[in-house]
Amino acid sequence: MGIFNLFDRFKASASDRSPWGDFFFEPVSVRSVSGMRVSADSAMRLAAVYACVRILSETMASLPLVVYRARADGGKDRVTDHWLYRLLGKKPNRYQNPFEWREMLQGHLALRGNAFCQILANGRGEITELIPIHPDRVRMELLTEGDYRYRIQNQTGHELVLPRGEVWHLRGLSSDGLLGLSPIELSRESLGMALAAQDYGARFFNNDAKPTGGWIEFPGNFKDAEAKRVFRESYQAAQSGANRGKVLVLENGMKFHEVGVTNKDAQFLELRKFQITDIARLFRVPPHMIADLDRATFSNIEQQSLEFVMHTMTPWAERWEASIEADLMLNGDELEIEFDFANLMRGDAASRSAYYQSGIQNGWLTRNEARIAENLNPINGLDQPLRPLNMVEEEDAEEQEPEDEDSDTTDADTPAEPDQEMSQRFRKLIEANAQRLARRISKKGSLDAQEIALIAQALGLQEPEVRAWSLSQTSTDEPVLLKALIQLGNSK
Repeated sequence: MGIFNLFDRFKASASDRSPWGDFFFEPVSVRSVSGMRVSADSAMRLAAVYACVRILSETMASLPLVVYRARADGGKDRVTDHWLYRLLGKKPNRYQNPFEWREMLQGHLALRGNAFCQILANGRGEITELIPIHPDRVRMELLTEGDYRYRIQNQTGHELVLPRGEVWHLRGLSSDGLLGLSPIELSRESLGMALAAQDYGARFFNNDAKPTGGWIEFPGNFKDAEAKRVFRESYQAAQSGANRGKVLVLENGMKFHEVGVTNKDAQFLELRKFQITDIARLFRVPPHMIADLDRATFSNIEQQSLEFVMHTMTPWAERWEASIEADLMLNGDELEIEFDFANLMRGDAASRSAYYQSGIQNGWLTRNEARIAENLNPINGLDQPLRPLNMVEEEDAEEQEPEDEDSDTTDADTPAEPDQEMSQRFRKLIEANAQRLARRISKKGSLDAQEIALIAQALGLQEPEVRAWSLSQTSTDEPVLLKALIQLGNSK
């Protein structure tokens, strides 16, 4: 019965909550050169690994997921009444909310390079649930016709076979296009060294921060091997267990000599610091985000945070978006999936204020859009973009605006009566055009053919008439020119 009791300790069952409950379902870990067995679960014993995986998972889970439908004019409208939005943004399955679901899948991707979900659909082909599957319980099986399917071991030990169309497979970096590569397996030696150093440090402090091992100098001789053995055993019993840490008493001129490499000689602290940086490099997480501030400054932390968004989270988001659009959408669904990084790129209040001010003043952002971005309700009358009036050179504006304003007169009733019967609006238009023309000619200091053509166009006159008028003008002073131009415009 002893041998059966031994095997019972390793028996897996759904109700077994011990570390051996999933023994036969976990992938076989490989012993690294350092002597440590490294797997995705054992790597999580390292605080730096756990911190990196947590940062990636929580950041991906906290990004707002937006569903768009493209418009004919190149814009896009948000969609909230589609089953895909309800699935991904509201309730992915009966057990989890969207944050927990995405956090788990991103953790699987970061540690194992693969994430799996069983697809449950209704009669219309709409996906109703995405049930996550632990990657360690999934095995891909290639079929003879070139397709593949998935064999899944559930917690009761039963095997479930699912075709490719019933499993959503998120892959990390892959060498064959079928399975993603596990970052933990690829970095086994580096993580094994980190685990070995961590265990060594724990043993070192467990031994009262003293090097392990030593030897006793005895000037005399033991009478036989049995006497030496009895002394060794009595010494070890006196210095271990409940007697550990008590005063050591040696007789007959004996001296104790410690043997072992000190932590300083082994560069233990330097090794531990390097391992934190090495693990951050593995997951492409800035070291300051896992509390390694040795090389962080106030000037580079902001830039590193932006690089984390651009070079770490953006590729992960693109991987999710491409997989959702390729594997979860029905044919004919002209939708786009996008993770919104606006909150991660917000910056401080001063930076946001400058950003909104620039957008509103330059006309590419409305005031209500800025309010919505700050989680404020829109206000009536703030939906129109403001028109910037100082974005062209003054001379170009003077050439364009009179033409536009003059074109408005064609829509109005142009009076055919003399000056005393002109509308107030028409007189103001002539005065405004005359003021711009006088300022332009005064700056230029002369009346040439180009200015004559411009005056004729702005005041609605014939060029010969303006040319004859210009011959009588001997001054380029702005007030004098303004008065003469107003008289010229009112004379027609």
